[in-house]
Amino acid sequence: MSEPVGEAKLEVKQASKEVKESENVAEKYSAMTVSKNSEITMGELSTVFSAVPTHKPVKKQIQFVEDKQEFSRFPTKAGRRSLSRSISQSSTDSYSSAASYTDSSDDETSPRDKTQVNSKGSSDFCVKNIKQAEFGRREIEIAEQDMSALISLRKRAQSEKPLAGAKIVGCTHITAQTAVLIETLVALGAQCRWTACNIYSTQNEVAAALSETGVAVFAWKGESEDDFWWCIDRCINTEGWQPNMILDDGGDLTHWMYKKYPNVFKKIRGIVEESVTGVHRLYQLSKAGKLCVPAMNVNDSVTKQKFDNLYCCRESILDGLKRTTDVMFGGKQVVVCGYGEVGKGCCAALKALGAIVYVTEIDPICALQACMDGFRVVKLNEVIRQVDVIITCTGNKNVVTRDQLDRMKNGSIVCNMGHSNTEIDVASLRTPELTWERVRSQVDHVIWPDGKRIILLAEGRLLNLSCSTVPTFVLSITATTQALALIELYNAPEGRYKQDVYLLPKKMDEYVASLHLATFDAHLTELSDEQAKYLGLNKNGPFKPNYYRY
Repeated sequence: MSEPVGEAKLEVKQASKEVKESENVAEKYSAMTVSKNSEITMGELSTVFSAVPTHKPVKKQIQFVEDKQEFSRFPTKAGRRSLSRSISQSSTDSYSSAASYTDSSDDETSPRDKTQVNSKGSSDFCVKNIKQAEFGRREIEIAEQDMSALISLRKRAQSEKPLAGAKIVGCTHITAQTAVLIETLVALGAQCRWTACNIYSTQNEVAAALSETGVAVFAWKGESEDDFWWCIDRCINTEGWQPNMILDDGGDLTHWMYKKYPNVFKKIRGIVEESVTGVHRLYQLSKAGKLCVPAMNVNDSVTKQKFDNLYCCRESILDGLKRTTDVMFGGKQVVVCGYGEVGKGCCAALKALGAIVYVTEIDPICALQACMDGFRVVKLNEVIRQVDVIITCTGNKNVVTRDQLDRMKNGSIVCNMGHSNTEIDVASLRTPELTWERVRSQVDHVIWPDGKRIILLAEGRLLNLSCSTVPTFVLSITATTQALALIELYNAPEGRYKQDVYLLPKKMDEYVASLHLATFDAHLTELSDEQAKYLGLNKNGPFKPNYYRY
């Protein structure tokens, strides 16, 4: 849910073939949006969904991390044992995260060492406790109430089963909102196997509820480094089942399959990736000529960038910080590293509560935006000794170094709003002279020899989904986009997509947005024939060119 600073926005290829195809489908697609009550067939949907390829990879390359390097964790006993209760404390305890409402039993047995069976007699899953399924079902039902657009898409397409025969392997945050997406894919005909893209974001009861319905879920909150990769492997490598579609968040599943199961990877019909980290990995493969399947870049779609990244983080940053630290923001000095959409959302929220907000940036355009929005743009070293809170959201690595952490004042809070745990140099803090003290779920005091301590949240991993929850409605927008991207890639005729990375067409972004307007009782103004002719537009869109930046 982060985006990199300092990299130019991806530009859309202006190939004449794609432009003509977009013009041809616009007229046909208009019938779909004329009436709010009109029915849409999957055949029509597939016809209009002709994605536009992006230009070749960005210049700056982000190297693949070693298989396990990125997932270092707080030192505990070696082996497969799950994190101790002091580290992955149940969220029903005082001050704990609401990201997983699991029971507070003292069972430290790793789910990998348990034998569990759901009510259908299946044991093809690995979750914390299958007995939590009923509670997880209630969580999913609550989420469905604020994801009406995705539920509407499910009802419209359910009879046609556009994903019949699709075998989707997914690696995302496993939350109630994601469960609504997974169950939508199943309702549309897909078979799914799922794992978590973050070791702290899984809602155990939701994972249990999905497993109870027959979805093979391999995830639990507080996985170890070894558990993480084991779960991914179990999703991919199972007898009698071979995936043909990937839905990824961060690129770890795609990377694991590419490295460990190249023959399986070559048979994949399409990849849908929603994070900036995963998108960079796809572009790296594409540039090296190793991407042998088409991929859809959901991260840079308008409905992801301008809604999930901006509005979701604007609300969830405060939620995560409040739940973990009880901090009061009025008068606090906060530095936000990165002023992309995630950074903009964080800054707006903090400013509204009276915080003094600084911004660090490498991109002059984003820096100028920050200045015009009333924020002072600084270098981190200029304010490192005085700030109370540091929030990273760049998508980069080593944004906050050990030297800077050494110079922070006592009681400072350090956290990350990017997808990966590479932005804060947490590894440098795991040295003998520093003491780690777990004070709450996902909250550590790192104590220096002189008694100074900083408060590190979620061990430098994604704050909002590790330590709190995120707004359901905005995730409905992203989930609807992901579902449509999967439908398109799976049903696309041979030759429509080459072995490249594609952006969603503007028309589809507009369609996803239109599905969500009914929630606000919003009424769009319609162009007259004269106005449409004057602007050179189809009355039903798309209303902006592909290169338009909102």
